Amino acid sequence: MGTRGLIFSGALLLLLLLARTVLVISATPPFACDPANPSTRNLGFCQTTLPIDKRVSDLISRLTLEEKIQQLDDQAPEIPRLGVPKYNWWSEALHGLSNWGHGMHFSGRTIPGATSFPQVILTAASFNPDLWYRIGQAIGVEARALYNAGQADGLTLWSPNVNIFRDPRWGRGQETPGEDPATASKYAVAFVRGLQGDSPTGERSGQLTTSSCCKHFTAYDLDRWNGSVRYSFNAKVTAQDMEDTFQPPFKSCVQDGRASCIMCSYNEVNGVPTCADYNLLTKQAKKEWGLDGYIATDCSAVDFMYGATHYAKTLEEAVSYALKAGVDINCGKVMHQNVGSAIKKGNISESDIDRALFNAFSLRMKLGLFNGDPQKLPSGNIPPSQACSIEHKNLALEVAQEGIVLLKNTGNTLPLAKSNVTSLGVIGPNADAPPSLMGNYNGPPCEVITPLKALQSSVNNTRFEAGCNIIACNVTKIPEAVQLASSVDYVIMFMGLDQDQEREGLDRTDLLLPGMQQTLISKVAKAAKKPIILVLLSGGPLDITFAKGDPKIGAILWAGYPGEAGGSAISSIIFGEHNPGGKLPITWYPQEFTKVPMTDMRMRPDPATGYPGRSYRFYTGKPIYQFGYGLSYSSHSYEFEAEAATSIYLNNSSSPQATSNDPSTLSYDIASLGFNTCGELKFSATVGVKNHGPMAGNHPVLLFSRWPSTEHGRPIKQLVGFQSVHLEAGESTKVEFSLSACEHLSRVMDDGRRVLDKGSHFLIVGDEEHEINVIS
Repeated sequence: MGTRGLIFSGALLLLLLLARTVLVISATPPFACDPANPSTRNLGFCQTTLPIDKRVSDLISRLTLEEKIQQLDDQAPEIPRLGVPKYNWWSEALHGLSNWGHGMHFSGRTIPGATSFPQVILTAASFNPDLWYRIGQAIGVEARALYNAGQADGLTLWSPNVNIFRDPRWGRGQETPGEDPATASKYAVAFVRGLQGDSPTGERSGQLTTSSCCKHFTAYDLDRWNGSVRYSFNAKVTAQDMEDTFQPPFKSCVQDGRASCIMCSYNEVNGVPTCADYNLLTKQAKKEWGLDGYIATDCSAVDFMYGATHYAKTLEEAVSYALKAGVDINCGKVMHQNVGSAIKKGNISESDIDRALFNAFSLRMKLGLFNGDPQKLPSGNIPPSQACSIEHKNLALEVAQEGIVLLKNTGNTLPLAKSNVTSLGVIGPNADAPPSLMGNYNGPPCEVITPLKALQSSVNNTRFEAGCNIIACNVTKIPEAVQLASSVDYVIMFMGLDQDQEREGLDRTDLLLPGMQQTLISKVAKAAKKPIILVLLSGGPLDITFAKGDPKIGAILWAGYPGEAGGSAISSIIFGEHNPGGKLPITWYPQEFTKVPMTDMRMRPDPATGYPGRSYRFYTGKPIYQFGYGLSYSSHSYEFEAEAATSIYLNNSSSPQATSNDPSTLSYDIASLGFNTCGELKFSATVGVKNHGPMAGNHPVLLFSRWPSTEHGRPIKQLVGFQSVHLEAGESTKVEFSLSACEHLSRVMDDGRRVLDKGSHFLIVGDEEHEINVIS
């Protein structure tokens, strides 16, 4: 080898070594308080033996005003002289780590993907808090794995979305646990505990694994509809609806889940932008509920106070309103661009900034990011292999299986016996479209198994025809689909919606299947040899009255957006390898409901104007499918046990009467009753449940309560508890519900006060009812 060759080889070797060195450096997450740094290791904020509040105060005292201002936005720059690295607050994790935001990095890295669980609306259909907790836990572990591998600039995950799915057209309803406040509340608690690394019962040991942020606070459930857009929409909400519908999930998120963040929303509530509402952010969330963490804005929400709603006359005013209301971290750039001038104009003071930074830096310290090398922390040994682990991928499959809802099964069309299926026709644009499985806010999945791929692995002679060019179905191949249907033993159709039909920024205008989908389905069903199986992918509900009543459509499955293992989950249910047990977490309304404006926030019906109300608690119309509906391959029966309580006694002397909007009913003010009295009003209800066969499976038991009448704004019924139980064929079990009269039998009056009515109350499970009397 000549000299030039030796020089070239040496240079190449040096480049390779440098590249390797860079790789090693990038694989170490940046951290503050490096023990090897003599200029910072003895500073007060680096002393881990001191309480966090003392450490944070010390850090803030060392910052210049300009340095403080730079830390108020989500992309917080480094502070080199103090050894504080940059931090990205915005990461997403609704149903798996996402590449939305600035905090998580996948492309070309050691960890190329993360487990993509089903979209939240399908997960909610399992009514299984244990699953919800395990999903959060898995996502938290994968987030730490990315951070440890140097692929994350933050551990603050802006999830979950616990807004109420108020209107079936809402494009973001797919991200939520559904329309019911009790379900959304329990989902919030379970998911947050898992994500932050707490135990299922809420005990915290040591540092946070990640930080969870419940969003969007509050009454946010319209994106873009008929000229109304979320950035300027004023949600006019009654005190009654605020208390018993929109606020419970956020209250539970903070008080029971101990979430370390709440995100304020774009919209106004009763004329005030939520990110400028002191009563909402500071008085309620921080002081009344005890939020131990920070408040973030939705991205550019502060900008829109000026540019969209004109609530603020200048951007300086907008940032001042937000900081004084209780905002700590702004998503965007408006804070560092305008806070300095706002201080000069006297709109805010440096103490307002110090308060925000105290909450922000406290949270970073609770994550262990100021305790030296994070790889030496308890969570620092989580390796890259934890992302997309076999355990997590199996969990994604399990969740999809537990959530899928069987809506129709005439004549036991399902399950199919593989041995009887000699030829299978798969038709529909959602059969082999990986993006359709994911929903929004997804990241790069570990692997994707489409329904077509899963079915082909089960039946050799499987033929496919899309039938529509895309989900919009404006160009069809109906003759080809009909020909296929007429030539095979069985037909499975995969139809519904995708992110071009419903998503953030896009609400639907109707509840029907898009384009020519209904025509395609009906013609294929007519041509098929046997009743077909229809599988619907969607976040929101659909009016499928035609399919419900068509005898040529034997079975209907709703599979939400089932995530990376969705195809396998659907196949396992179709072939009887898994017994479906999912229940709908939202009412499926008829198309006529679209006459109701999305902008009408009222939950309760108004008979005088024909307004039908919203959700199973108040809707007076006839739904296509009701909340909690879902079939199984088995039949189940329920029975209230004989020892169930029949009376609850109130001590008259300690039971102040509320001013009631129903003069014929004596009601007691819950707040006046107090904690001790309400503690004495706890009781249990035990329900016997039997699986009459022929298959084993998980079965959610849903317990409701109702009043003797729906007068004066009382709900038709309300969910007060649920548990998922596994029963073998022929097996029975007893399910005990621990209840409180103050919480589960109370109602909210029109002024927002919660009261307990004297007299009859009814517990409901299935078709069984049990009466309980409140006696004074």
